[in-house]
Amino acid sequence: MRPTCSVFVATSLDGFIARPDGRIDWLEPQNARVPAGEDCGYGAFVAGVDAIVMGRHTFEQALGFEPWPYAPPVVVMSRRGVAVPPALVGRVSVADEDPPALVGRLGAAGLRRLYVDGGQTIRAFLAAGLIDEPTITTVPVLIGQGRPLFGAPMADVGLELVASRAYPFGFVQSTYRVPRAA
Repeated sequence: MRPTCSVFVATSLDGFIARPDGRIDWLEPQNARVPAGEDCGYGAFVAGVDAIVMGRHTFEQALGFEPWPYAPPVVVMSRRGVAVPPALVGRVSVADEDPPALVGRLGAAGLRRLYVDGGQTIRAFLAAGLIDEPTITTVPVLIGQGRPLFGAPMADVGLELVASRAYPFGFVQSTYRVPRAA
């Protein structure tokens, strides 16, 4: 059985996940508006995943976070390879498969829910028809330019709204389901 592939990501109001150079510094002052103890559902979300799949750029950015922010195992997608720091060996693996092959392998290994993270990785999984449930938190800031969540035009992808929540500090979070053809 194919694992469910979910996304949990924040975007600026104008649809960017990072600045043109990949920095996410725009998110830090916005996160300061979030009350202590509020994680916008992230803890519950990540507690329900078997593994996190991300691209090399996202992994390299995550290496700068102290402490390492992920409890589930992480699979880094990279055709060029990635150096995994010794402290993360056994918690991080590298894969050079395309999304369908990777999802097939992880499903055969018994994984049932994957958290897909990183713009390029999300787009590749979406293009392959593998994203089942995106949760997008819109942060009330305009950054003008940057790396868009969905990037270049693609075929239409219809979504069904599952839930939407407006937080008193201005974030709006929507979870969607990607319907599958019968």
